[in-house]
Amino acid sequence: MRKDNRFNRFLSTIQSSTPASRWKNRFRDPFGNVIFLKGALTGLIGLATYRGLNIVNKTEVKGADYLMDLPETNVLFISNHQTYYIDVIALFHVFCSVKWKYENINFPFYLLMPRAKSYYIAAEETMYQNGILPLLFSYTGAVTVKRSWRSGGKDVKRNADIKAPDKIKKALSFGWVINFPQGTTSPNAPVRKGSASLIKSLNPIVVPVVLDGFDKAFDKKGIRFKNKDVKLSITFKEPVQFGEDASVEEIHEFLKKNIS
Repeated sequence: MRKDNRFNRFLSTIQSSTPASRWKNRFRDPFGNVIFLKGALTGLIGLATYRGLNIVNKTEVKGADYLMDLPETNVLFISNHQTYYIDVIALFHVFCSVKWKYENINFPFYLLMPRAKSYYIAAEETMYQNGILPLLFSYTGAVTVKRSWRSGGKDVKRNADIKAPDKIKKALSFGWVINFPQGTTSPNAPVRKGSASLIKSLNPIVVPVVLDGFDKAFDKKGIRFKNKDVKLSITFKEPVQFGEDASVEEIHEFLKKNIS
């Protein structure tokens, strides 16, 4: 049995060092997505949505300087949640502009070479049950999870998604990740404790974000306009990394105070 195990490990090592495997590791992300295609879709979606964010409406970005010196990986952005899609898209705009050392999204040149190593945590049903556009958008960086408290627009009670922490850890190892601790776009929804437990377990750099105006300018999905000439704002707060002594309760209180 031990010899078999050694042989299997040796075979695995040989397979992982083949040219095909090295190509896959270099040009694909940890979820198997082609990085070039992921970046191209990010840029195309950015171009398609720029008008709504900065022409029909106007987006003000505050605190982008905090992002300039962040590491390339292990950064978790925690934000309030106002629409299904445009929240994430707007943050992706900023991530791309920061890659070009811009602190705003006024000049969309940054979409020519967008930041591809960005992810967002999303409800599985939102990404896979609403047509082709969400499926395409999911390729740009969706880390899908099954919510334990809600499904199909109804409150439910079920076990937590045991695969979620490993998927999020994988995304953090490769880039920046957006999380919405409220888990829903419903106004005044409580901040769920699961995000605090996740932070305690994975110990990423945490960047609080406050979004404002997106629910006034766009419909619930964040695709169609509700109003025009709305002042949108994205405010980044100072990054923090919790020590080993921080409790889940302390982290939870931090989240509640900093995303509202």
